Amino acid sequence: MTLDDIAAQIRLGLERKPLDNSLSFDCGDDGVLRLEGGQVEQSLDPADCTIRISHANLAKLVQGQLNPMTAFAMGKLKVSGDMSVALKLGQLL
Repeated sequence: MTLDDIAAQIRLGLERKPLDNSLSFDCGDDGVLRLEGGQVEQSLDPADCTIRISHANLAKLVQGQLNPMTAFAMGKLKVSGDMSVALKLGQLL
């Protein structure tokens, strides 16, 4: 699953429930997806919350194969910035 495929899946969630804040998924060398309002783009602009996660785990997350809270507890994702924005991730996916 490419970042474009992942972005398309996330857009579907944003159509149901747009974000009030900005959130970035930082996949390291694979790229960064930034969400704000109903938009998803590959951007390095600062965000209210940044989630560092591998590309493979992000794909699992958007496909529903990885629970966000379990991933956090197991260290598969790291959150920096406003944690309340990260908690909205469950509604989005």
